[in-house]
Amino acid sequence: MTDMASLMEDRAAGSDAANMRKPVDWDSADIARNVKKRYAAERRFKAYGLAAILLALAALLMLGYSIVSKGYSAFVQTYVQLEVTFDPATIDPDGTRDPAVIGRANFDALIKEALRKRFPDVTSRSEKRKLYDIVSSGAAYDLRERVMENPSLIGQTRKVWLIAGDDFDMLNKGYISADTKESSRRLDDDQISWFQSLTDSGAIEKRFHTRFFTNGDSREPELAGIWGAAVGSFYTLAVTLILSFPIGVAAAIYLEEFAPKNRLTQIIEVNINNLAAVPSIVFGLLGLELYLNVMHLPRSAPVVGGLTLALMTLPTIIIAARAAIKAVPPSIRQAALGLGASPVQTVSHHVLPLAMPGILTGTIIGMAQALGETAPLLMIGMVAFIVDIPGSAMDAATVLPVQIYLWADSPERAFVEKTSAAIMVLLAFLILMNGLAVFLRKKFERKW
Repeated sequence: MTDMASLMEDRAAGSDAANMRKPVDWDSADIARNVKKRYAAERRFKAYGLAAILLALAALLMLGYSIVSKGYSAFVQTYVQLEVTFDPATIDPDGTRDPAVIGRANFDALIKEALRKRFPDVTSRSEKRKLYDIVSSGAAYDLRERVMENPSLIGQTRKVWLIAGDDFDMLNKGYISADTKESSRRLDDDQISWFQSLTDSGAIEKRFHTRFFTNGDSREPELAGIWGAAVGSFYTLAVTLILSFPIGVAAAIYLEEFAPKNRLTQIIEVNINNLAAVPSIVFGLLGLELYLNVMHLPRSAPVVGGLTLALMTLPTIIIAARAAIKAVPPSIRQAALGLGASPVQTVSHHVLPLAMPGILTGTIIGMAQALGETAPLLMIGMVAFIVDIPGSAMDAATVLPVQIYLWADSPERAFVEKTSAAIMVLLAFLILMNGLAVFLRKKFERKW
């Protein structure tokens, strides 16, 4: 009875306290201050987010401006017009018009003779050497090809446009200034005066630089191009795709649809996720040891690069494919199984087609990542200087990122614009591949 009485007293006291509690005054100054603080905190949070976005955009614009401002000039090249005499005594002394004889002719001598004729006041040997630098060493090959295509030029004198040397190209593009102290530039006053004389006579012009897209690498900047590296990238990515796509999709299907849920599959899943975060150079070391030292595959070949990049791309494809397969509603599987389809038929006829857009998106992103990789390919020897265009996946080759790395390490100023221009081309490919992934996702995605 005593306990019951005390309990009743406590309840009565609580009831009195509740009755005495004041109602909340929503118009009070304290609540208004708290609301104002919350709104201010929200505005600051939005401002921080907007500032972060603007800072990222500014950094991106600065990077893009730096690349474009240095690289756009690589898409044009300076040419020099000279009056060349196709001397039969030099080209075809016997008059046989034999292509083998014409191919061995000294066309460089014809260009030097044209330069001496254009500047007769240049007499000393040292001055002549400087004069000859106006025209690129590759111009002789252009003359050879022209004469072999049209042997009737032999014996004639024609005005011919020839590719200029890299330093004079830089002078024409404004990267070398005549106002700079002579000891601080690669061209002396005589060379600049000769070039100015050609410019005043209309013998200098800029043309679209097709060699940049059609040539392989070269020691001469004006002759260097990205085609060899582009073909090497194509073969490397083709090998990567052929290996990683079917293996990655098959592994994702097994792990998501058929694998028992036990400790072994958990370990496999954890390792796949960990492999996606492993530094790419580790895969390069694995490729070096496995494919070159054990299997003795050809060094610097796209097939080795593709095999190495396939190891690196597999975790990305598996994770993306599993996510796409998991996104297919269970009702699709249950309906197929209820109509008598086997598990394999359910996956192949229903689940996989519905998951394919997501799988393709993940694959394209993985391939874009592989396209931009450099470290694994450096480890397997694809950093070699390759002039010839590779004809197959077994030929020695390099890839675009490695080509950019090689050009960035070259001392000539002309390679700076080549490097930036190659970066622009590589970024264009990456943007195209990521845009394709977004398009596929938007076009084929299903909402359940």
